[in-house]
Amino acid sequence: MSQQQQSHVAEVTHRLVSSPAGRIHVVEQGRGPMVLLVHGFPESWYSWRHQLPVLAAAGYRAVAIDVRGYGRSSKPFDTAAYRMLDLVADNVAVVHALGEESAVVVGHDWGAAIAANSALLRPEVFSAVGLLSVPYAPRGGPRPTELFARMGGDEEFYVSYFQEPGRAEGEIEPDVRGWLRGFYAALSADTMPAPGAPDPHFVGRGGTLRDRFPTGRPPAWLSDRDLDVYAGEFERTGLTGALNRYRNMDRDWEDLAALDGAPVTQPSLFVGGKLDASTTWLADAIAAYPVTLPGLISSHILDGCGHWIQQERPEEFNRLLTDWLAALPT
Repeated sequence: MSQQQQSHVAEVTHRLVSSPAGRIHVVEQGRGPMVLLVHGFPESWYSWRHQLPVLAAAGYRAVAIDVRGYGRSSKPFDTAAYRMLDLVADNVAVVHALGEESAVVVGHDWGAAIAANSALLRPEVFSAVGLLSVPYAPRGGPRPTELFARMGGDEEFYVSYFQEPGRAEGEIEPDVRGWLRGFYAALSADTMPAPGAPDPHFVGRGGTLRDRFPTGRPPAWLSDRDLDVYAGEFERTGLTGALNRYRNMDRDWEDLAALDGAPVTQPSLFVGGKLDASTTWLADAIAAYPVTLPGLISSHILDGCGHWIQQERPEEFNRLLTDWLAALPT
């Protein structure tokens, strides 16, 4: 980030706004049309640190949130409080609490799914949608937990591993910083396991996820300070709120049954990493975009990029993002 951009970072405003979760922590910078930024797992508003000053400089009101269960946002006790309908309601509440009627919504990882469903469910509020890493795939098919249970053969897919409350927490929370460092490295282009190595998205019988994390250097995008920020938040909050998102996939499947196969029609952006499993596993979803994402304006697969797109390739992504925003209908 340039010195000028760093000076902008000091100008961000932190506040707590009311929402169905209780309170949502928002970090905003700039004036102009609102761009709502929604992070994924296991991150926070901080994953958008490279975008906030650039969007502000381009004439937008950039607003990054801590999703409920993360950071300084409220953490409802009930597992069912992390269903997609509630997360969409939080996004709407943030837009209105900040005095706006509408916003562009951009999300990464789980944030991409939250962004897509926000646009699908509340099109009068969310005028355009940007998706990073995880392609839009309409609701449909078998019950998600049944599908994931069939993946991996003798191994267990990480989403299934996350289902039982307390199980993944027991792996992560004794060494949050070390676990995050390994998880980030496992999905980063410059540190992910070599082709043919055991897949870190799966757990061996009787094992843990971290058994397959890289143990060498951290990814180039992750400084010690960055890791300290992420680890400090999760050491304070624990991981249950974040993991509860995975524990609601069947509820979402039931809640959204009336929207089976529904397209997201607003102007849209998709950016994936060529080395990201989300892009390769969901290649059919990307191929279906003419039907499922008919408003797609800009779609890019970044060579040599892993899962953490806006942090691995901030300058390239920022150009794509601001060019797309500039091309949106006013």
